[in-house]
Amino acid sequence: MTSILAIDAGTTGVTALIVTDKGEVAARGYEEFDQHFPSPGWVEHVPEGIWQATLEACRTVLAAHDRDDLVGIGITNQRETVVLWDRETLGSPRRAIVWQDRRTTAMCSAMSSHDARVRELTGLRLDPYFTATKLAWIKENEPHTWTHVESGRYAIGTVDSYLIARMTRGLHHVSDVSNASRTMLFDIGANDWSDELCDLFGVPRDALPEIGPNWGEGVVTDPRSFLDLSLPIAGVAGDQQAALFGQAAFDIGDSKCTYGTGSFVLTNTGSSPQRSDSGLLTSPGWMSPSGEVTYVLEGSIFVTGAAVQWLRDGLQIIGSAAETEALARTVSSSEGVVFVPALTGLGAPHWDPDARGTIIGITRGTTRAHIVRATLEAIAFEVRDVMATMPTPVASLNVDGGAAANNLLCELQADQLGVDVSRPRYVETTGLGAAFLAGLGVGVWSSFDEIRETWALDRTFSPDPSRRGAADEAYASWTEAVKRSRQWA
Repeated sequence: MTSILAIDAGTTGVTALIVTDKGEVAARGYEEFDQHFPSPGWVEHVPEGIWQATLEACRTVLAAHDRDDLVGIGITNQRETVVLWDRETLGSPRRAIVWQDRRTTAMCSAMSSHDARVRELTGLRLDPYFTATKLAWIKENEPHTWTHVESGRYAIGTVDSYLIARMTRGLHHVSDVSNASRTMLFDIGANDWSDELCDLFGVPRDALPEIGPNWGEGVVTDPRSFLDLSLPIAGVAGDQQAALFGQAAFDIGDSKCTYGTGSFVLTNTGSSPQRSDSGLLTSPGWMSPSGEVTYVLEGSIFVTGAAVQWLRDGLQIIGSAAETEALARTVSSSEGVVFVPALTGLGAPHWDPDARGTIIGITRGTTRAHIVRATLEAIAFEVRDVMATMPTPVASLNVDGGAAANNLLCELQADQLGVDVSRPRYVETTGLGAAFLAGLGVGVWSSFDEIRETWALDRTFSPDPSRRGAADEAYASWTEAVKRSRQWA
């Protein structure tokens, strides 16, 4: 038996998986790291905290599995988050600015005349979500730090680049098309960094990583830095593209929704980038070692699982995310309570960074169960918003991510979409996707067809026709609540 170590460096923690050549998860480790909110709308991470969480999660799985089986490493990560680090010491001069961070809202508004050109080159919209304006903010507000970027002392990268630098003792500064394309500095037509965009945002191109394919034996870990392991990092992808890959969505039209910190709906559009006028984003999904690129359309929803985390940590009305299903089932409906979880603005299809979280319909009879149920309903509503903008209606939807284990959420999603919702046996398809990419890179699997054979269904949730009227009525209330949440900040 051969196995892959998959590292999923998410927004709130790092998951490590051992994935066997049968596509089975043999061991799992998880370690959270701290979230920092220094000002309203700002979200930051300490890079060293991400690295230490990575080491701890990997130690957990290595303690539970024979490391002699390991033949490669796959990495997947939160996208758009920007990290700076010293090329020599690997220390970071400042916290990472997270994809959820909205500090550059005013900057994006001031640059609105460039939006059409940015969309043309990148497939993205000019929004604080993406990396480029975060870097422009650092340049404007932290000139001492930026001096070291321009001198070449500090490297710029997304979380994948940072982890690879740490794992290789600083020898490699690399990334892939799926992560690079989310920086708003990447030309998806040329599949390379754009000099025009680097000039627009004032980012020196030589501070950015070298871009390579999503699988192949590229770099090798340094055992002195990474847990005595000398293994090829053979697969890398941003988390949502990795999840699509982990769902074996290799054909045009294959779609998935990942319920994570946010929710992300991706559809495989094949070898040509397909543009959207309805708030969807166009990005590379993955690039083969021969240079062939598969593209995706994406609907990015900023806050879903993060709303449940807020119920736990902010309001403290639940003790864990696992409680939400049982608690929400104690009431038959939300009794008119609607929660718009625009805690960091609204993403697709509305793209309103000034929207704010809104709870409407509270009465004296409202309980925490109603608010929890309204939170689960909001996740289903947000996905319906995105699915309504897809150019071709989907016949079914595959779901994954931690919240996909919530049966009530899957039932609500099926009712809202009016199509079957299928959940795989392993809902951690982000990590599986990283493992599959790495496995292709080192020859554990030789083809997409072999990977398809490992995918296994856990359960299908079908819409209940008797609930259709109530589902549409609830969605109409949601639509009205979204209007009231917008342009608040």
